[in-house]
Parts: sequence; C-alpha cells; structure tokens
Amino acid sequence: MIQPQSVGVVSAQRARFTEPLQLKSGGSLPEYELVYETYGELNAARSNAVLVCHALSGSHHVAGHYAEDARDVGWWDNLVGPGKPLDTRKFFVIGVNNLGGCHGSTGPSSINPATGKMWGADFPFVTVEDWVAAQARLADALGIERFAAVIGGSLGGMQALSWTLQYPERVAHALVIASAPKLTAQNIAFNEVARQAILSDPDFHGGHYYEHGVVPARGLKLARMIGHITYLSDDAMGEKFGRSLRHGKAVYSYDVEFEIESYLRYQGDKFAGFFDANTYLLITKALDYFDPAFEYGGNLAAALARATADFLVVSFSTDWRFSPARSREIVYGLLHNRRNVSYAEIDCPAGHDSFLLDDAQYHALLAAYFDRIEV
Repeated sequence: MIQPQSVGVVSAQRARFTEPLQLKSGGSLPEYELVYETYGELNAARSNAVLVCHALSGSHHVAGHYAEDARDVGWWDNLVGPGKPLDTRKFFVIGVNNLGGCHGSTGPSSINPATGKMWGADFPFVTVEDWVAAQARLADALGIERFAAVIGGSLGGMQALSWTLQYPERVAHALVIASAPKLTAQNIAFNEVARQAILSDPDFHGGHYYEHGVVPARGLKLARMIGHITYLSDDAMGEKFGRSLRHGKAVYSYDVEFEIESYLRYQGDKFAGFFDANTYLLITKALDYFDPAFEYGGNLAAALARATADFLVVSFSTDWRFSPARSREIVYGLLHNRRNVSYAEIDCPAGHDSFLLDDAQYHALLAAYFDRIEV
C-alpha cells in the first residue's frame, strides 16, 4: 500500500454554456460559465467519475495546489489523491464552483450581458436544484453519462441528495455527509442574522457596491463570525480557546481580550478579504429553500422514492447545526423505500467542521466505501 500523496499541481478549467438555464425561481440565465478542476484520469468506459459538491465557502479547488502558490491547497485535499480515501488512481474526480459563486463561475460579480454591467443584486436566485442542473450539463460536456458517485458535506450533501432525485439514472452512489433534508427554523434564523449583517452594511448599496468601488466588509465579517460559531462544537471551542485572556487579566475594554474573540475576528477579516457578499446572500438562501419533501406534503419518504442510488450517510456526534438526527431522517426515508443505505455516526469533537478534517475513523469509513464501488 502506497503512502497517501497529493495530486500535486493542478489548474482550473472553464466551460461555457450558451443555452439558457431555466431556474427554479422562474428566472433564467441566458448564458453562463462554470469553473472546475479534475483529478485522476477518466477511464475508457467513462464509468469512474466522482463529482465533489462544495459547501457554502468551498469552491472547485478540491485538491492539490496551484503552481503559483503551493500554499493554496484544495479544501478537501486530505480526502482526494493517490492512496487517499477518494483515490485518484481509481477515480476521475471533478470539483465545480457553483453558479452564483465568486471563484470564477458566473455570479453576481460577472457581467450581465443585458446591461454590460456587473450583475450585482440583479443576479437571479439560484437553488440547489439549479446547481445540480448546471452540473449535469457540465457532465454532458465531459461525456459522463453516469457518475460512479456524487459526494458532498453540509450544503454539498444536499446537492448529492438532490442529484439522486433529479437524475436518479445518472448516479450509482451518493455520499451525504453532515447534511440534512432541509434546514431547521434555527438554522434559517442563523442565516437571516448573517444576511442582515451584510444588508445593513452602509457599503452594501443595495447589492451594487461594485459600482461604488467598495466592499461591505464589515457586514461580511460579522456574517462569517456568526457562521463560524455554529461550525464548531462547544467542546472544541473550550478545548482550543477556553476563557484565555490575551493579556492574562481583564483590561475592561471592547477591544479583543479573550482568545476566542481574536479567533473570530481573524476568521471574519480573512473571509471578507476573498468572498463576495452577494454570493454569500445567494448561497444562504439556497440553503434555506432546499426542501425536497415540500412538494410531497412534507413526506420525505415519498420524495426519496425517486432515488435508485446506493447511499452512505455520515453524521458527527458533536455537530449541532446538522445534527445526527437530521441524517437519520434521510436514512429512514431511504429505508422506507428499500434503498441500499449505510449509516455511520462518527464520534468527533470538532462539530460541523468535522467533515473537513482528517479523522481516522471517518476517513477509514470513506475509504472502505469507495473501495467497494465498481467502475
């Protein structure tokens, strides 16, 4: 057995689509581009492709690094590569930046062909189902009729689930990790507070801040700080930061005193430096809208009856934002339809972010599942 390796230097690719994409909201995109990366080789039968769907702040850059910056490592690099759980010696792996994103695919900062200006707030609402439809067109362009697997964590897990419902004949296996069949009211509430932080920033300018040469950085920073709190468990936060004071004692100010304050501000500033505020608004609304059971009177089992794929559903014990109970809802709905489904709840202290980490039990589980997939 070889030691796990990086896929090495990678480069992004771009696909352009001129056929309008009808959106679930009723709008449409007249044309658009998707930025994507691939790792490994597509086999002669074109049967070994695996689609990786990203979460809120993710992108097409799943693994490897760029020649110009070896520090810019893919967000799931610990999972994808030779000898890693998603082994690129066996699979052809694809990562796509979703529509509405800010990493190269058509989004609010792209030019609206109707006006010649950046879309800004005029960019149409996009949903999980729209992302999947766009990904399917990319698969068509790459000559992939059926994926060996579609995998994603969090919002990416929602996309993997939606693939099995929109294109059941095109997915052999779905790996739905740290996800849910829909958001709880509490989750929608967190997203709304984050959006209001952006919408109320004086530099937001109704979403057309590009034209003013500014960025609603304060609002985006606060949005990320709010989100980051929900991605970590209380235990993880306590173990990493506790109540440690930067100065060793209270100095009675509103500046940074506790280490957790410093961490959150750092994460907020970092995020506001590279992510687009309009994209953040779009993606959190897509999260809110996702509910495949809605058109079935709330009956998830009825909604999942369309799926024919085999499933691996994974949750994490300390994930309170997408709790294990939400994953079990998916499992029960699939079992009701006599689908082949495996389920694991991983004991990991890191909270929702566990799906991004190199946890030995978690990765062994994924490796075992991918190993049994025939291509």
